Amino acid sequence: MYDKITPPTTGAKITFKNGEPIVPDNPIIPFIQGDGTGIDIWPATVKVLDAAVETAYKGKRKISWFKIYAGDEACDLYGTYQYLPQDTQTAIKEYGVAIKGPLTTPVGGGIRSLNVALRQIFDLYACVRPCRYYAGTPSPHKNPEKLDVIVYRENTEDIYLGIEWRQGNEIGDRLISILNNELIPATPEHGNKRIPLDSGIGIKPISKKGSQRLVRRAIKHALQLPKNKQMVTLVHKGNIMKYTEGAFRDWGYELATTEFRHETITERESWILSNKEKNANISLEENARMIDPGFNALTTDKQAQIVKEVETVLNSIWETHGNGKWKDKIMVNDRIADSIFQQIQTRPDEYSILATMNLNGDYLSDAAAAIVGGLGMGPGANIGDECAIFEATHGTAPKHAGLDKINPGSVILSGVMMLEYLGWQEAADLIKKGLGDAIANSQVTYDLARLLEPPVEPLKCSEFAEAIIKHFS
Repeated sequence: MYDKITPPTTGAKITFKNGEPIVPDNPIIPFIQGDGTGIDIWPATVKVLDAAVETAYKGKRKISWFKIYAGDEACDLYGTYQYLPQDTQTAIKEYGVAIKGPLTTPVGGGIRSLNVALRQIFDLYACVRPCRYYAGTPSPHKNPEKLDVIVYRENTEDIYLGIEWRQGNEIGDRLISILNNELIPATPEHGNKRIPLDSGIGIKPISKKGSQRLVRRAIKHALQLPKNKQMVTLVHKGNIMKYTEGAFRDWGYELATTEFRHETITERESWILSNKEKNANISLEENARMIDPGFNALTTDKQAQIVKEVETVLNSIWETHGNGKWKDKIMVNDRIADSIFQQIQTRPDEYSILATMNLNGDYLSDAAAAIVGGLGMGPGANIGDECAIFEATHGTAPKHAGLDKINPGSVILSGVMMLEYLGWQEAADLIKKGLGDAIANSQVTYDLARLLEPPVEPLKCSEFAEAIIKHFS
């Protein structure tokens, strides 16, 4: 089955049922060390993970690690441009859950992006990026502790699908010609719009299936959170891109109000119910005016639509959600993408789970990570229905490789996410406590030490791992 690697002789496979992992007590988990500083941060990470599992379960549970290869290390073993060998793909498919350090973006040949390739090969449609603050971490914000969000980023669609043509390409020029001369003129709402002939061109697909399976996973996650954090915000630019990002919002609401009808309330529905609770005799039109401040300026037809919306909500969910019962449901709302970038800084404690498309999620997760201490403290996971890969969210930093210097926090916290995904919460909680206590005691690597006031002597990468373990107890 394998050309150059050999699985462990002990351990068992993780399997999947209805999109959820079935985990033995001794799972075999493939790992990719990573390029550049992976040589430093992976040994630190595995030391922390193994110590947490041993401390929590006293030998009753244990991970059997299976080394596989990707990136530069794979090319050294398998040959030029073999950035993602078949051995690695086979192992991830067979064992279901993997973890990896940072990987180099290939130069000169092979795969455009290893991270994107892995997501697409294994249909890892949900990129999950928690951003929370650990006390003592230097931050450019006055109150970084107010931000505690989880970004659910759709991984397989949007412009990251990579369907594009460079300017001057024959196929791209032909597509522009068809659009300009046939398809745009046949669509009255586009008027006299034209695509410049010297354009590069890309395709932005957003599907109902892709949107709803992401929102489904986000809502299921919200069900596991404390009541005050049970909120899913659909982030989009639907005011401009109505049939892609606007559709993402609409499909998200559709899923929430059908498949999860008894567990969810939309923000707009909550306004309607709240108005009725405050005034039992409120008319449908009065209620409509209160939920839409621009009601008086709308056309008669539009006003009638909103009145009908109020009537439908009251008739369909008053019995199950009215009289304050909606306050115990998961709140589903939506925000325009550029607005949410501002609001996670000015009103961060109002948000919990942010579900969005590929490009928005890329920007948003990095912006949120910056608030709580940077990408060095940012974990990540890519999750599908039959596979999950946990990963560092930062680059390879090759100039620091082998110096035992870099912050391993991103991969360690990705390991925490992996443990939680396995259902090993006790081990995950030990690491979060140990890491938090180490940072609170200013036991940090150079990237954080140089920002502390007053400055402190930094720990090595390996020493930081040891400090985390010491703080388990």
